[in-house]
Amino acid sequence: MGMFETTGRTGGGVRKTATLRKLERMRKTLRHEEPDRVPISDFFWGGFLQRWRKELGLPEDANPYYHYDLDWIVTVPNMDPRIRPFETLRETLEEVVVKTGFGAIMRKKFVCPMPEMTAWETDTFEKLEAVEFDPPEDRRRFFDAGDNQIAGVGDGFERNSPAWIETVKSLRPDFPVYGSMIECAECLTRLVGQQNTMLWMGLYPHRMGKVINRIGEFYTACAKAEIDAGAGLLDGFVIWGDVAYKRGLFFSPDYWREYFKPWVKAMADYAHREGLPVIYHGCGNVEAIFKDYVEMGIDAYNPLEVKAGMDAVKLRREYGHRMALCGNSDVQVWEAGDKDEIRREVLRKLNAAKGGGFIFQSDHSVTSGVSGRTYDYIVKLVREHGLYPLDLGEFSEPM
Repeated sequence: MGMFETTGRTGGGVRKTATLRKLERMRKTLRHEEPDRVPISDFFWGGFLQRWRKELGLPEDANPYYHYDLDWIVTVPNMDPRIRPFETLRETLEEVVVKTGFGAIMRKKFVCPMPEMTAWETDTFEKLEAVEFDPPEDRRRFFDAGDNQIAGVGDGFERNSPAWIETVKSLRPDFPVYGSMIECAECLTRLVGQQNTMLWMGLYPHRMGKVINRIGEFYTACAKAEIDAGAGLLDGFVIWGDVAYKRGLFFSPDYWREYFKPWVKAMADYAHREGLPVIYHGCGNVEAIFKDYVEMGIDAYNPLEVKAGMDAVKLRREYGHRMALCGNSDVQVWEAGDKDEIRREVLRKLNAAKGGGFIFQSDHSVTSGVSGRTYDYIVKLVREHGLYPLDLGEFSEPM
């Protein structure tokens, strides 16, 4: 085998041998088989990247995905309901305020890690019922550069984000590349805000259910169009959908099962028909509906927030190898920086990797509160102790 080899997938070009090993590592893990070692990746805040580069003496363009040769990466197309440039409402050296294709008024203070949604164009229930979306298959979502809320307004700020398909192609030689799409709950948070979402569910449960179904139909069609636009270039698919906070769901499990669950399943089913494993990303404590994700055939759940009471070792004992787990290493322990505590945290969570089915990541993302040296230490721990057969020493637990 040479340094490079082809995958044989349509339009795929050549992929590095190391990338094919990562792809096989991910596939085995999601099939609940033990690969050579536990996969590792993460999501990184811009503030962390600056700190990491400075502390490790790295160049300004250093990227942890490449530096550590991480095992997978996720991409986002233009998911705005209405595709349009940001409308700049105010801009200074300290902040920018824009209106996005969700109709959200976003205030981004450059010194703060995340933006604030201050208002919404869709500010009454009647407007929500009447809201119109651009076609899900609109080529601008996948093939054109442009402004979009999810890629452009987060812990950083970016105008004219690159075309999604070009991002996929640029990453594919080096990483297993996953596409992604939001589902109904994530759309509503961005389109009308969390407070309005829950208020209108309470006031108009059945009418709101019809709105959710229309949103679900739209984003399922967007997911299908994205996978089709990828034309064999994707290795998996992420569904984004926060439905919980630290104590439980934002709404009743029964309401979620009636209106939200069918669209998650429809999106996952299409990805599976196209041969793509599915990782669902949902923050908060979802124990009340965790079994539903298992029943839907979701391949892995992320991020499993420790601060919301989620525990990968406990979930592995409860659910066995019916679904893989992705994340759950306590970023608050990482932020504290105590090496003994970090070692205990990392090695204990690796118990969930026994028999495969576990991707090591933080329990949400690597924040600016995490030292660059700390993350470097964590990667080395996982690479050393995540080799199969696992040897976790004093931190090994029966599973």
